[in-house]
Amino acid sequence: MNFAEIVGAAAAILTTSAFVPQAAKVVRTRDTGAISLAMYSLFTTGVALWLAYGVMTQQWMIIGANAVTIVFAAVILAMKLGEGARIRKKQRD
Repeated sequence: MNFAEIVGAAAAILTTSAFVPQAAKVVRTRDTGAISLAMYSLFTTGVALWLAYGVMTQQWMIIGANAVTIVFAAVILAMKLGEGARIRKKQRD
C-alpha cells in the first residue's frame, strides 16, 4: 500500500466512522428533530453518487467507505422522513 492509499484509507475510516455516533443516537432516541431533511437528502444522494463513481472507476476504497456511509445516512434519512410523516398525520387528526 503506497502513501496515497494510506491517506485515502485513513480518510475513509474517519469520515465513515464519524456517522456511527449520530446514527446510534438517532436509532436509540428516535429523535431527528434537530436534523435537516434537506441536508441529509442532499448528503445521501451525494454519497450514492460517490459510490456509483467508485464502482465505475473500480476504486475499492471509495466503494467500501461510501457503501458503509450510505447505510448510516439512509437509516437517518428514513427515520427523518418517517418522523415528518408522523407529525403530518398528527396534525391532520
